[in-house]
Parts: sequence; C-alpha cells; structure tokens
Amino acid sequence: MNYRFQNLLGAPYRGGNVVVVNNTLLISPVGNRVSVTDLLKSETITLPCQASTNLRHIAASADGLFVFTVDENNRCLFINLPRRVVLHRISFKHRIAVAKFSPDGRFIAVSAGKLLQIWRSPGFKKEFFPFELIRTFADCNDRITCLDWSPDSDYVIVGSKDLTLRLFCLKKMKNFKKPFLLLGHRDVIVGAFFGVDRKTNGVICAYSLSRDGAVFRWGFSEAELDSPGTPEQRQEQDLASGNQTILKKRKESDGKDHEFDGGDGVLLHRMKWALMKKDYLMQAPAKLTSCDYHRGLDMVVVGLSNGVFALYQMPDFVCIHLLSISREKITTATFNGLGNWLTFGCAKLGQLLVWEWKSESYILKQQGHYFDVNCLAYSSDSQLLATGADDNKIKATLHFMASKNCLLSASLDGTVRAYDLFRYRNFKIFVTPTPKQFVSLTSDQSGDIICAGTLDSFEIFVWSMKDARLLDVLSGHEGPVHGLMFSPTQAILASSSWDKSVRLWDIFEGKGGIEKFDHTHDVLTVVYRPDGKQMASSTLDGQIHFWDSLQGLEMFTIEGRRDIAGGRLMTDRRSASNSSAGKCFTTLCYSSDGSYILAGGNSKYICITEAGPVDLIDDDDSDIEEELHRLAGVGQQQQLKGVLLYSMDDTFIFDPTDLDMDVTPEAVDDALKCDQPKRALFLSLRMNEDTLIKKCILTVAPLDISDVASSVPVKYLQRLVEALADLLENCPHLEFILRWCQELCKFHGTVLQQNSTNLRPALRTLQNAVTRLRKDLADTCSSNEYMLRYLCSTSNKR
Repeated sequence: MNYRFQNLLGAPYRGGNVVVVNNTLLISPVGNRVSVTDLLKSETITLPCQASTNLRHIAASADGLFVFTVDENNRCLFINLPRRVVLHRISFKHRIAVAKFSPDGRFIAVSAGKLLQIWRSPGFKKEFFPFELIRTFADCNDRITCLDWSPDSDYVIVGSKDLTLRLFCLKKMKNFKKPFLLLGHRDVIVGAFFGVDRKTNGVICAYSLSRDGAVFRWGFSEAELDSPGTPEQRQEQDLASGNQTILKKRKESDGKDHEFDGGDGVLLHRMKWALMKKDYLMQAPAKLTSCDYHRGLDMVVVGLSNGVFALYQMPDFVCIHLLSISREKITTATFNGLGNWLTFGCAKLGQLLVWEWKSESYILKQQGHYFDVNCLAYSSDSQLLATGADDNKIKATLHFMASKNCLLSASLDGTVRAYDLFRYRNFKIFVTPTPKQFVSLTSDQSGDIICAGTLDSFEIFVWSMKDARLLDVLSGHEGPVHGLMFSPTQAILASSSWDKSVRLWDIFEGKGGIEKFDHTHDVLTVVYRPDGKQMASSTLDGQIHFWDSLQGLEMFTIEGRRDIAGGRLMTDRRSASNSSAGKCFTTLCYSSDGSYILAGGNSKYICITEAGPVDLIDDDDSDIEEELHRLAGVGQQQQLKGVLLYSMDDTFIFDPTDLDMDVTPEAVDDALKCDQPKRALFLSLRMNEDTLIKKCILTVAPLDISDVASSVPVKYLQRLVEALADLLENCPHLEFILRWCQELCKFHGTVLQQNSTNLRPALRTLQNAVTRLRKDLADTCSSNEYMLRYLCSTSNKR
C-alpha cells in the first residue's frame, strides 16, 4: 500500500514571512513545510518537501516558479513550485535573516550575518554547482535585517542592526569600492525599499522604517558627487593610491569580476543622497515589527507589536487605515501584486488573514490551534473533519453523529455539547449532577443516546439526545474510562479503562455490564470492527488485543512495541534498544472493510496492520487497493503543528478494469495513428490510465463525439465522467468538453440516474466545474451584451 503526504490541516501559520505570487497564491511557512493557498479557489495545499527544522524565511521568484526557503539551521531549499519538488540544497555558516529574488529572477540576495551575498539563481536543469556566488559585500558592522532590489536588478539597499542603510551596486565599478552610507535612524531598521517613478519605473527615492516607528524618505540630486566622507569611505584614497592588501581581500570574498561602467542608466551610488522627510507612527509604546511597500501604489503597510496595523499613502504620509486585528504582535505584513490585498500573520496565535483594504472585507481569515492537537473525528461521508486541542476553546474529545451536520464534544470542564454545523451554534449542553471531567465520548447509530466516560469518578454517563435528560450512570470501572464505542450491529456499548479491563454494557435493556475482558496492563482504547464481530483494544505495554465480541474469546495479539520504537535523539539518555519503553498505541481505527487496522500513539510512527494475520502489511505494491476517501478517513497523524493528512498515491496505482494481452499503451497509440478514436478510447478506459484517457478524449473529432459517446459501455461511464470533470477544470476547450457531457447525458441519462449513488462524486465534481465556469463567464458576457446594445443604438442614430 502506497501512501503519500496530502496536506497539513489546523496550522495555517507558525512564524516567518509570507509572500504572494501571481496576485492570488499565498505562500506561507508552516513549521518545516511550505503551504500554498489559492485565494480565489479557497484551496490550500502543503508541499511534500520539508526542511530539517522550522522555516525562518521564504522568498519567491517574480514569476512564481521557484521558492527559496531558509530554516533555523541555515539550510536552504530551492523548490520548483509547480512540480512541488526540491531542485537544489545549500547551507550557510552564518544566520540567514532575509533572502530575496531579484526582479528579473537571475539572482538571489542573501544576508549571511554581516555579509550580503549575491548568488546566481539556478534553473530547471540539474547542475553540479547550481548556486554560483557573484558578489560578497562585507561592509556592514552588524547583522543585516532587511534588503530590497532596484527595479533593474543592479542595486541593493540594505538595512542592518548598526542603524545604517547602505546602497550596494551589484556590478563592479571602476574606482568605486565602498557603498553609499545613509545615517539617521535611532533604532533597528525593519524595512528598506526603493521608490520608483510610475511612468519610467526608475528609482526616484528610498524609504526606510525603523523599530521605533520612524519613516524616512531619502532622495538624491542629479549631480554626481563623491560619496560622503564617512570613516569607512576615507580609505578610498588609500585604495586608489595603491593599498593592494585590502583590494586583494575584497576580491577573494567576491565572485567573478564583472566590470561595469554604468551604461546609460542613473548611477545611484554616485548621486548625492540626502534625507528628504521624517515621519513617525506615533504609536508608542508599540514597536514596529513588520512592514511592506508597494511601488505601484506608493503605499506602506506596517504591523505593530500590539496587533495594530496601519496603511499609509506616500510620500505625504496620509493614514488610510489604522485597525487592530490581534492582541499579539504582527510578525509579517505584505502586499499582493496588485496591491489591493494585505496579508498579515501573527505567529504566537497562529493567525493568518488576507484583507482587502478598499472594500474593508476579509478574503481569508484562519487561526490554527494554540496548543497540541489531541483528537479528531471525520463525518460519516468523510467530507468534514473536526479537530480538538488542549486550549480553553477547543474540546478534548470530538464525535460526529450519524448525521454529518451534528458534532458532539466533551471536555474536562464537565460538559458535553452538541453543535449544529448548519447554523454554527451550540444547541444543547449535557451536564452531570456534580461536575466531572470527561475524556471519552460516543453515540449510538441512531444518534439518540449519548455516552461519555469520566477521568475522576470512573463512571459512564448516558443521556438522551432529544431532551438532554440523564438516563443512567454506569459504574463498575476502577480507573479512568478512556475508550467508548457502540457496536455497529448490536445495542452493546464497549468501554475500556485503566483498570486493565474492557466491559460490555447493555444500556437499552437496563442490564448493566454483561461481559468483562481482562488484560494484563491498562487498556487505553477499544474499537469495533465495522461488522461488529471483532473488537480491538490497545494496552500500555504496546500490545493490540483482538477479541471475538460474540463468543467473548481472545483471537490473537500483536506485539507492537518494536513497531513504534523509533530511533534515539542526540539528547536522549537511554539507548536505542530501550527507546520503546513507555511507548504504546493510544488510538485505533479499522478500515472500512475491516481488513486493516490503524494504530497510533506517543510515537512518530503510525502502523497499518492486517487485522487477520499477525503481521505488518508488506510494502510491496498490491493490485487490490482500498478506496481513497475511505483510507483518508482513517489515515491521519496528529502533531503539535496540526494534522498531517495522508492519502493513497494515485501515481503508484495501476488499476486496469479489463486488461488483456492486446491492451497496451502501444495499442492505443496505433489506434490513434490509424484514425480510430473510438477503439483508442475504449482501450484507454480498459487500462484505466488517466493520461491516456484524456489524450483519447481530446483526439475525438467534434463531429464524432455523438457516435463515440453512444458506444461507451456502461461499466466505463464513471471513469469517463471523472476524466471529463478533471478536463473541465484545467482544459481550455470548454465547448468541446461540454459537448461530451451533453452527449453522455443524452444517450446514458437513464443509466446515470439509476447509478447515481456510485456516480455522485464524479457528477458533483462535474457540476461544480460547470457552475464555476458559468459564474466566471456571466459577468463578461453581460458586459459584452450591454456594449453591443450600446454600439447598435449609436449606429442607428447615425
């Protein structure tokens, strides 16, 4: 069975900066991974590649093809964003505070401690030395905190902790060795940006923002003058007169020597720079923690340490918005490409939001869990997922009712609450005569009976869902009741406790406990197989016990401690052979057919075990695979950063429906060459390969669609509809695909209606794609219609 990482849920932001590419793609670091959110489609994916530690900084190229990430150990990844793969890796000796691609995408500026390094950006090809060091500037006296490129990618302005700004020229100039120095700030510089002319796109000024809320505007005059006589730049005469020692050291730290005479552009480093204007935010005692500048709109957005953000129009420094979005400091603030959306992030609370400042409305507003995620539950159709954590808002135990629109939660505050997911409100609260701490929760198949186990009194409380009345209190356990589950086929409740036992209760007949299964160690959880004929329970010693629930006999046991042992950390004081001590499975879940069982606990591993033979599943590929949404419904991993979601990898699955000796990709190509699109389509459907099916669909002539669609066998309809729905999302041939759908509905409408249950996911995907396309085209068609009417009316008047 082949699984791959699918997504990371419940943790939209954990620190670092965020970037927006192509105006709508929001790229944010999530722990040691990168999350990409499509703000138009409201979809979020997490890239499968991961760093060794949490990410500190990310940078994206202007075209959105490459992402450069930096982790806490100064190890960097160069990622191909469309393909979601790591192309290259590089490590630095010094702390990387900021990195940024040049506007033309050729270079990457990296601040390595006090050094500013310019690297040539790698391409798509594999190279032995993908990163080439172009220049190294060692003129800063303290760690670099911010930088920005000029529009022509020739200059870099840098701010550092020594309270200075420096202007560097990428290309080497004759008789010029020192950067221009700008002084005046009294606190650490947070942001430095070039201001440009909207018409010529040339640099006309520079902005710098410091932590104390000062906003400086720097300008220059046209007269070419020597750089000011700072202590560093007084050595220029010595360099010109022949002090070759310093020149040799500088050349050794630089890359290749690119001589440059300035060309026809303005030589910014030879201009006379001066402070033109000072402005202050006047938000003391709050400090400026993040900022960004939009060149097209000439606007500055700032985030403060008290959760307030402000938007200013430059150069007049007119405040457009001043709002509070959080109580903690805003760690990142950025514009999108058009400048109409502002993105803010708060690392401490895990908040990430996108705000449109013109309409004053939210585009995206998410907040992750503040503490550890400790439980989750899927709805009955696997479309909804609820998670719980250890904070004071999210509950400790979750459970979906038979209806997916009702969610139950139990917590240590002594309440069980029922939530309506349609109206997003709490409509019922179940309580006990005296406050108890609940650690387990379940409901029967009909949703009429609610049961919850306690931590302190070792009792099980039973309520009626209709009137929230306490029906019964089940006593008998001598330890906390950490597992509850109703039998899928009988009115029997199973409970597990730390008293080393599993008990069965008949709560409907009022008989109380009817069976007891003794264990040698504390029982942590218990689950039923979907057919109700088998139970599985996990104990504190790392074993999984399987019981015949009808006969009351133990069938077999799995020794799972070695499966979750793991390795040894550098800080561990026990050897690797003893690392499994104290590790056990705290949660179990059967697959939908009961053939596999998932086990997870206080280990970094999740074990998938066959519920029949006492063996872990073989890693070899299997021709019989479980349905994707079924295994996704039980294949999850919980961690501090959120919920890791795994699904079966479609790229590894070859699942032909009617394979024969003559059904090969070569046969499909031969049929296409012989102008036999119908035969080619049927062969591709028998092979069940997505790429071949789509290729054959697109090669059918528009006049032959009706003939081919009417001849499609009924057993291939579902696969063909799924391929058409996928094509409608990504293919530009809109009318062609819609004609395919129309002909299929015309000739196979009765069959599609009779098999609506099996075809429902594919038909729903097709409907959503058509609805989205109609919505996108409606506004354009309406405006064109009104324009044509206007043109026709004006022509008649003439």
